[in-house]
Amino acid sequence: MTTRSDPQPPSSSATAPGPLRRAWGSTADPGALQRLLRPAAQALPVPAATDRRVWRLPGADGAPQPGAADATTLRAVLARAHEDLGAPWPQPTASGFARYFRDGDRAGHEAVVFARQHRLSRAVLAAAATLQDRWLDEVLDGVVLLCEQSTWCWPAHDDTRARRGSVLPTVTDPYLDLGAGEVAAQLAWTLHLLGDALEERAPGLRSRVEHEVRTRVLDPYRARRDWHWLGLHGDVHNWNPWILGNVVTAALVLLEDPAARAEVVASAIADVDRYAASLPADGAIDEGFGYWWNGAARLLELLEVLEHATGGALDAAGIAPLREVVAFPHRMHLGGPWYLSLADAPARPADDLPWEVLHRWGRRLDVPAATALAASHREPGAPVATEAPGLGRLLRAVTDPAWCTAAPQEPQLARDVWLPSTQVLLARRAAGDARTVLAVKGGHNGEHHNHNDVGGVVVAVNGVPVLVDPGRPTYTATTFGPDRYSLWLLRSGWHNVPVVRGREQAAGARHGASRVVPRCDDATASLTLELSGAYPGAGVSSWRRTATLDRASGNVRVTDAWEVPEGADAAAGPTRLHWVLAGDVSSLEPGRAVVVGLQGAGMVLTWAAATARAHLEEQALDDPLLAVVWGRRLLRLVLEPVDPPLIGSFDLHVEVCP
Repeated sequence: MTTRSDPQPPSSSATAPGPLRRAWGSTADPGALQRLLRPAAQALPVPAATDRRVWRLPGADGAPQPGAADATTLRAVLARAHEDLGAPWPQPTASGFARYFRDGDRAGHEAVVFARQHRLSRAVLAAAATLQDRWLDEVLDGVVLLCEQSTWCWPAHDDTRARRGSVLPTVTDPYLDLGAGEVAAQLAWTLHLLGDALEERAPGLRSRVEHEVRTRVLDPYRARRDWHWLGLHGDVHNWNPWILGNVVTAALVLLEDPAARAEVVASAIADVDRYAASLPADGAIDEGFGYWWNGAARLLELLEVLEHATGGALDAAGIAPLREVVAFPHRMHLGGPWYLSLADAPARPADDLPWEVLHRWGRRLDVPAATALAASHREPGAPVATEAPGLGRLLRAVTDPAWCTAAPQEPQLARDVWLPSTQVLLARRAAGDARTVLAVKGGHNGEHHNHNDVGGVVVAVNGVPVLVDPGRPTYTATTFGPDRYSLWLLRSGWHNVPVVRGREQAAGARHGASRVVPRCDDATASLTLELSGAYPGAGVSSWRRTATLDRASGNVRVTDAWEVPEGADAAAGPTRLHWVLAGDVSSLEPGRAVVVGLQGAGMVLTWAAATARAHLEEQALDDPLLAVVWGRRLLRLVLEPVDPPLIGSFDLHVEVCP
C-alpha cells in the first residue's frame, strides 16, 4: 500500500484514457458537468419521501399504486425496525477497534458498525413509508451517532498503526476506505430521501452531516493522490469503483459549491476509468463471483447514478465490455445456490445479494441469462431486498418496478464457458444440464484475493460441488498480511492440485500456468495446462495436467503427466495428488473411493491401485463462513504415487452418481 511518504509516479496505463473518457470526452470535464449536473435534491435516481405516490404504504386491504415502492419489503423492514425501538443502539468501542492490532480480529468490530448502519437503514425506510415523528427521531439518532463515531474506517484498513504507532483511529487525519465511503453514501441517501423532514425536525442536522462527510471523505479524496485504490501505479481492484461510487453519491447530495461538486465528480470519473479499463474483453473478474457484487456491480451502479445526475448525457449502455461483465455471474453458476468459488468467493453465497442490480443491467444490455439468474431469486410475495447490502441498494430495489414485479425464471446454464483472461473453463454435458459440471482454472498466483490454485479442478454433481475449492475464510489480520499463505485454505495443499516433489505452489504473478489449451466439441470439453511454473524449485521440467469431461457419460478424467530431468535432486520430497472433498467417503480401498457428497450428490473416484498409496485427511471447519457452506469438515484424499518414474503420468477417473 502506498502512503504519502512513498510517492511514485503514475504508470502510463493509469493516465491513458479508458473506455469512459473515450466514450464521453469533454462531457465528463468539470465545466460541462457543472452545467449538466442536476440539483442536489434531484441528483439520485430514487424519488424523495415527499413523493407519496412512491412512498405511501398502503393499508392492509389497499392495493399498491403503480410506481409505488414495494409494499411487501416496506412492511418487512418496518417490522424489523419496530423491534429496534427502545433498544440501545449498537456501540462500537475503542477496545473493539484495537483488537485488530492486538490479536488480528476484525469481525467483532465490523459486526457492531454494520449492525448500527443496518438499524439506521431500517429506520430510514420506516420514516419514508410513514413520515412519523418517532421514525424521524430514530433516523436523527442514527445519523448523529454516525457523525459522532470516531472513525468510519474499518480497522483492518486504517494506516494509523503504520504511520503513528496507534491502535486507535487518528480523527484529525481520517483514512478513506470502503467503510468510510459506505457511511458517507448512506448519509447522502438518507438526506436525499428525508432531508427536508429531518431538517424541520432538527434544524442544523444537514450542516453537521455535510461537515462530517467533507472532513472524512470528500476532502481526503481531493487532497490525496496516494490512495492505493486509485490504481495510479498500475494495479486497480474492487475498492476503486466501490469507494468512488460512494464519493460521487456523497458529492452530488452534500457539496453545495457547484464548481467543487463538478470537480469531484469529474475526478471520480477519471479515477474509476482505470478500473473500467482493467476489465477484460471476456468480462471475467479474477476476484471471483463473490467480489463481482462489490467490484463490477459497484461500477454499474456508479454509471447509473452518473447517467441520472446528468440527465442522460453520460450514457454507459454502449461502453465495452459491460455486456460481458454482466454475463459473468451466470457463467459462474454451477446450479441451484452453488457457484464456482475461485479466490475469496464462497461456493454458496449469502441470500441477500443485490440481485436487482444484475436484473436491471441484464434488461438494459439484453443479456437474458443474466436477467433469468437474477429473477430466479425472486419469490412471489416475498421482499425484494434487505438492508444488508446497503441503503442505496435497498432504495433502488424497492423502487424498481420491473424488479418488484419480476416473475421467477429458471436459470440458463451454458454448456461451455471459456474465459481466456483468467483461463477458467466451465463445462457441462449440455446446455441446461447440471448433472455434471467440470471447472478448471489456470491463471497465476498473483491475482486479486489470490489463492494458490493454478490447475485447480472442481467437479459438481447436480450443481453441488463434490470435488471442491474451499473458498473464503473469515478475514483477520493474517488474511492480507505477510503470512497470508500460512492459512491452510489459501495454500495449494488444500486445493485440487498436486504437491510436486515436496513443493506446494508459490505465490506471485510469476507463478502460473502456461501452454494453456482449451478444447470444446460435442463429445468432450477439456483444458490442458503446463503447471511447472507454479512450482519453483520443484526440479521438474514439465508437469502437464489435462482435465476432460466426457459429455456422453458425464464422467471426468484428470491426467497428470510429468518429466523430471536426469540428475534432479533425489532427496526431493514426495509427490502427492490432493483431492478436496465435501461430504463423506463411504468406502476407501485400493484404487477406489466412494464419495457421498452434500445434498445427495455423489461420485466414485478410481485410479490404478498399484500406482499410488491412498489415505484420507480431515480438516475441521471452525470458521463460520466455511461451516455454513460445507458443514463441520472437509476431507482430503491424498494419492501418493509409488516410486514415480522420471517421466510418468497418473490418471484419476471421476464417475458421477447423479
